[in-house]
Amino acid sequence: MVEQYRGRARALAGAAFALAGVVGAGGCTAGTGASADDRNGGPEAVREAAHVLAGAGSSRARTAMTMATGGTRVTIRGTGGFDFRRRSGRLRVVLPPDAAGAEEHPPITELLTPAAVYMKNRGANVPAGEWVRIEPAKLSDGNLVTNGATDPLIAAELLRGARGVAYAGTEELAGTRVRHYKGIADLSVAARNAAPQARAVLAAAAKGFAGPGVPFDAYFDARGRLRKVREMFSFANKGQTVQVASTTLLYDFGAPVSVTLPPLGDIYAGSVE
Repeated sequence: MVEQYRGRARALAGAAFALAGVVGAGGCTAGTGASADDRNGGPEAVREAAHVLAGAGSSRARTAMTMATGGTRVTIRGTGGFDFRRRSGRLRVVLPPDAAGAEEHPPITELLTPAAVYMKNRGANVPAGEWVRIEPAKLSDGNLVTNGATDPLIAAELLRGARGVAYAGTEELAGTRVRHYKGIADLSVAARNAAPQARAVLAAAAKGFAGPGVPFDAYFDARGRLRKVREMFSFANKGQTVQVASTTLLYDFGAPVSVTLPPLGDIYAGSVE
């Protein structure tokens, strides 16, 4: 959806294949000024986010992404669930109407797996009812933004490259008190330290973005589980810098998540624009 960004940012905006608004955290901040090391593990807790999620098993997820360039801002949002042990999930991604207010694109179903992402209702030149299979490690951004929804576990794996972590106090998030940390994640470091299934994806992203540093805001509950993460990406497109904000919200831990891959005959074999 967005690897076609670099050459398709304008098409993304026009067809609403865009990157989407941030899920708000709400609540007030308290306790600012403390060192991250003074608060429940600090930097190491941030870097171990993916490991803790694997122990949590699964959760429901909401994703949101915003892409801004040339004074234009477009958004898409997703809802679904993710199994952190199996590293797979299912999202329903809703696209906004285009700039002319044309009819909305049908929701896109995305199946996330360690090896590939499958999408139904992808649009472009894909026949209705057929699926598209994309390998994240072959995309220049590692699929962190390409399909309008960052894989929740990859978003957590990216935090393995966290540096300059600062504690920013506590907030109320969906009725849960969370600790807020800010910092920069180095994609190259994250790729080296990530689980084997995530290394190629993050290594591709480290090469594809404008720089290796990804500013982030991460929020953890009392059990050390990542509840929300907002990551900022940027890349160059025809002389302009495109800013992307990707936000993932995790909740209802332990909820069952079912991912059934489409039959081979339902996967589109042609080229995707």
